[in-house]
Amino acid sequence: MSDTPFGFGLPPEEPEDGDEGKKKDQQSGGGLGPANPFGFGTPGAGGPGAPGADNPFAVMFGSLNPTDLGAAFQQLGQMLSYEGGPVNWDMAKQIARQTVSQGTSDGVKDASVGPSDRTAVEEAVRLADLWLDDATSLPSGSGSAVAWSRAEWVEATLPAWQELVDPVAERVGAAMGDVLPEEMQAMAGPLIGMMRSMGGAMFGTQIGQAVGVLAGEVVGSTDIGLPLGPVGRAALLPANIEAFGKDLGVPKEEVRLYLALREAAHQRLFAHVPWLRSHLFGAVDGYARGIKVDTAKLEDVVGQFDPQNPEQLQDALQQGMFQPEDTPEQKAALARLETALALVEGWVDAVVHAAAKPRLSSADALRETLRRRRATGGPAEQTFATLIGLELRPRRLRDASRLWASLTDARGVDGRDGLWAHPDMLPTAGDLDDPDGFVHREQLDFSELDKMLGEAAQKPDLHKKDLRKKDDEAEGDGTE
Repeated sequence: MSDTPFGFGLPPEEPEDGDEGKKKDQQSGGGLGPANPFGFGTPGAGGPGAPGADNPFAVMFGSLNPTDLGAAFQQLGQMLSYEGGPVNWDMAKQIARQTVSQGTSDGVKDASVGPSDRTAVEEAVRLADLWLDDATSLPSGSGSAVAWSRAEWVEATLPAWQELVDPVAERVGAAMGDVLPEEMQAMAGPLIGMMRSMGGAMFGTQIGQAVGVLAGEVVGSTDIGLPLGPVGRAALLPANIEAFGKDLGVPKEEVRLYLALREAAHQRLFAHVPWLRSHLFGAVDGYARGIKVDTAKLEDVVGQFDPQNPEQLQDALQQGMFQPEDTPEQKAALARLETALALVEGWVDAVVHAAAKPRLSSADALRETLRRRRATGGPAEQTFATLIGLELRPRRLRDASRLWASLTDARGVDGRDGLWAHPDMLPTAGDLDDPDGFVHREQLDFSELDKMLGEAAQKPDLHKKDLRKKDDEAEGDGTE
């Protein structure tokens, strides 16, 4: 992952002549590089003594031609006039697309997916589904298989990012007004409105920057254990798959097929466990709502806010203003989230290994590579850790995978997958500590319970039939 996934660009290189060089570099606007997602400035916009060199807007706009300058002011106007939700998602999409168009750090640019890659992805997902039929009782969840470019991944996943990020961003927007004394809020109405617009724009900028960076790394729509793409659509990114397998020493076809197995397994789980998506997103939301805003830092930003220096808000977001509350409720919310992520990733890991091991010579190596990639921080971890103080890391992936494998040995594929019928049937964090105890625990016979409930539901009808029969007999005897 890039070292600067959320900033406005890479920092300037250290000048050879020390502090004097830094001063010259700052005066020349060298800190604004082409990676600036707003597209406002160009390197070296004005030098020492240039008109307006001390004015940040002069530095940003000084060397632009009239056409670019007009576009830049139009974009700034859109940022200041934004009156939507807590995140300016139009700006987020724009920044993400700009980030994607710049290419990844290794110089690989985004490109439309060709017919051969689309066919290869479709065939890989089709074969993966056939192999998974022997490894799980859940039927295929991939109504279609698609090969996405990075830009297409951005477009398809933004709705899910919005659902995940908006709750916390909304709290930040409210906090911007709350940090001012009540008697000043009425007088500072226009300033508060401007700051909220700027906050929405800055959140949009950072989300867009982060999503754009992620688009250069993810290999499918379920890399982070959450369903980011449309339901029932297995998606792979051929360009990123090639980059992922570049130095593994594994044939490209095997890498693509293994990743197709993981994508198809996720799709089966999310398609045929209807409560799972809301359970996961609810766990994220529950934890995120327990995160508190560092109001002291926000008050400092508000007190020194300069409308001509919008980078202040961006810097505050980039440094992180969010801290988990140290309460039993928040710890429980974190445990629920980590356990849910571990169970999803552990099940996929176990099922994919069962399907791939007999068929792919590289199955063990690819499994370990993916495990380390997730355990050391998946593609989205830094995004959430910085923006909303949340890490989406399945810390107990290996424990969960062992538990699912043990369940397969003890109860068979049907018995293992049957636990997804209801969230209360799933293993808990304590069960991950004692997998053998959970595996060999006496199973509840839900079929017998269903039978008892069914009989109880029929009893009123049987009682009514008995009464009607007695009434008929009484009428035949001429009695009342």
